[in-house]
Amino acid sequence: MNWHLLPLSEITQLLQTTPNGIDEITVSERMCEHGKNEIEDTKKKSILQMILSQLSDFMILILIAAAIISGIIGDVTDTIIILAIIIINAIVGFIQEYRAEKAMEALKNMVANHARIMREGKMIDIPASDLVPGDVVVLEAGNVIPADIRFFETHQIKVDESALTGESNNVEKNTEELPEGNYALGDQTNMGYKGTSITNGRALGYVVATGMHTELGHIAKMIQTDETTTPLQKRLAAFGKRLSAVILIICTVIFFIGWLRGESVMTMLITSISLAVAAIPEALPALVTIALAFGAKKLAKNNALIRKLPAVETLGSVTYICSDKTGTLTLNKMTVQEIFETSDTKYNAAFEEKNRLLHAIALNNDVSKGENGKWLGDSTEVALVQYAFDKNLNRADLEVAFPRIAELPFDSKRKCMTTLHQTKNADNEVIAITKGAVDVLFHKLSAEQQSHIPELERKVNEMAEKGYRVLGYAMKTLSSLPENLDSETIETELTLIGFVGMIDPPREEAKQAVSECKEAGIIPVMITGDHKLTAKAIAEKLGIISSEEDMVLTGSKLSALTQTEFVKIVEKVRVYARVNPEQKLRIINALQSKNHFVAMTGDGVNDAPALKNADIGIAMGINGTEVSKEASHLILLDDNFATIVVAVKHGRKIFDNILKFIKYIMTGNSGEIWAIFLAPFFGLPIPLLAIHILWINLVTDGLPGLALASEPSEINIMKRPPRNPIESIFSNGMAVHILWVGFLMGVVTIGMQAYAIHVANSHWQTMAFTVLCFSQLGHVMVIRSGQDSIFKIGFFSNKSMIGALLITVSLQLMIVYTPFFNEIFKTQPLTLYELLLTLAVSSIVFWAVEIEKWIKNRKR
Repeated sequence: MNWHLLPLSEITQLLQTTPNGIDEITVSERMCEHGKNEIEDTKKKSILQMILSQLSDFMILILIAAAIISGIIGDVTDTIIILAIIIINAIVGFIQEYRAEKAMEALKNMVANHARIMREGKMIDIPASDLVPGDVVVLEAGNVIPADIRFFETHQIKVDESALTGESNNVEKNTEELPEGNYALGDQTNMGYKGTSITNGRALGYVVATGMHTELGHIAKMIQTDETTTPLQKRLAAFGKRLSAVILIICTVIFFIGWLRGESVMTMLITSISLAVAAIPEALPALVTIALAFGAKKLAKNNALIRKLPAVETLGSVTYICSDKTGTLTLNKMTVQEIFETSDTKYNAAFEEKNRLLHAIALNNDVSKGENGKWLGDSTEVALVQYAFDKNLNRADLEVAFPRIAELPFDSKRKCMTTLHQTKNADNEVIAITKGAVDVLFHKLSAEQQSHIPELERKVNEMAEKGYRVLGYAMKTLSSLPENLDSETIETELTLIGFVGMIDPPREEAKQAVSECKEAGIIPVMITGDHKLTAKAIAEKLGIISSEEDMVLTGSKLSALTQTEFVKIVEKVRVYARVNPEQKLRIINALQSKNHFVAMTGDGVNDAPALKNADIGIAMGINGTEVSKEASHLILLDDNFATIVVAVKHGRKIFDNILKFIKYIMTGNSGEIWAIFLAPFFGLPIPLLAIHILWINLVTDGLPGLALASEPSEINIMKRPPRNPIESIFSNGMAVHILWVGFLMGVVTIGMQAYAIHVANSHWQTMAFTVLCFSQLGHVMVIRSGQDSIFKIGFFSNKSMIGALLITVSLQLMIVYTPFFNEIFKTQPLTLYELLLTLAVSSIVFWAVEIEKWIKNRKR
């Protein structure tokens, strides 16, 4: 229902109400029809459902099957280890999902708890949840509007709607119906919305919508959508499905080949389980989580607090940053940027030849100082009085010299405000100072100034094109205070003395941040509820708009476009002005449909749906609402757009390092598969037990894999474009590397096995196990850089890696030389010669990868 377009007479008929309110019988009927005035939650998953959802991944199901079969055939150790891995992964996933459920609770807490209303002509206070359509709400400064209302009586009322619409200025409300048209929420000046707050004046309004039917309720519905998955989650999920299918095929082939060769069914079943365990990277989910946690800890030190761990790696793939203007790119503080004084000298003597305009700015406002010394009042008036104060004109001092003796308050019809001040000159004249919209003041000027209006209009337009909000100041003198304070009499024959250009200015550091984003191949886009000219001016100052091809699109024009038409132009738009929450979500979806990964920054309730549905939602820590914080993936603790650039750099480094240990782990697993797969073809027994594979996958992979997370970032990390979001994690030669290096590891392992069996060495399995372990440790050192030799970057440039290698080697020697672990791992102590031989053989992998990098660098 377009309540803002209807006359009040029609609204009272539709709602069957009066200014005295409704009766209790009507209240009961409407409560049954519309329900409580509350933000509802979707049905939450139980804790058990959350835990079970973590166990539904196909790779996890294969591990569960392997654990069950191992238990059935009596291998309890393997069963316990596999189940422990599954439980740890489930706990980590459950914690993430549980924390994500808190967004709706924050939204509920935002709204007013009580409301003052009229019912049957009596003013009463009731819980806000008991409001129904047709109720008459009584509002005054400091109140939070408890439901969506249509004003029918207003007295200088202003509403702070910044949390809902992004509008930086308080909005003056009135009771008049609006002409037919398409209006953004911020332009519906006769409406009040649930969750916004009254900053000035008082009013009465009819409740037109409650609960989930309010604008705040619509936002709640948009938040109640499924979480988006991150690039890495998408890639690993796709890989997991393919890997699982391949594992089942290979296991089946191996099983039947062995059975046809005469092996027992039980032996081949154990072999197949070993192969499945070898192929599944058990440590990978845990390692990714821990690496992201380390990254989150580092980001927190740089004022970027990660709420959802996968957001760390998402930063590295972001191609668009859609940022709210108010408080994010700007200071959220109206500031006088420019003043213009007319050449008319008529009232120069009024203030003893001193600056007329500054005196007028200081005197014509209702700002006061609080106990803490801060200015109290409307944000526009605070900016004006602060400007005069900075020019050494203190309003309190001026009030002594020019005491205010009367005023004509601002109202939306006149669009101006007049204060009258007593002078102390010989004639005891009264000065009238009028402040208001310039176009309105032009009609109130004296005849002698009327001829200058075209020239003055040009100056006003110059300011407006800069995005400034322009206020004019005019004066006149009266011989005495009129008995009748009539605006028709006082606000005529005025002399314009100048006007003031104001804006919520951009942050200084935001301009540099925008430049760095562009250099890194990330496109910044401004999305705001503010006016088109203001948004465009800020965007040009920041460098968001830098060419004629960069478009500015308003919410009304966006509404007129079909989704197909919008998707065609979405990559050209750099600024969206006067948009509502649904449109912000539409922008995000359009960009995502073009295969972009989108970050959305914001601080208001209106940003919450987009924050939740963006690939990474970035909330403001200082000025952000609790709703936006709960819906976000990352919180900027300093509300500084520039912090995003730091976070992106860390995100890229973390993602690079995650790719390195995916390469490391998958190459090791590839080596295990090749060893087990090839051994029967050479008439060799299975070289490794399932427990050996689990040890390598958890310990040998685990510690060095974690140490890879500490690798320093590449020099050119912020000079390259974002990683293609749809690009496979195994692109750029990684898949080939995993296959050929894994094949080499497998060949080296069964080569060691074949040699030991050939010389009748009973330690052959321990030797094969140790070669595979040490081969992987050599591999992790050599892949620390994708193109530079280990001898160039330095063996000791990552001290965490040295520590991890020393611990892993010590643990490997422990299970080889300690009787207790010999029993568990079925290993035998090696002689010094055997140990040195395994070391020498395992180094083949290290040198092979170094030679590969040398050859590639020669070709560049």
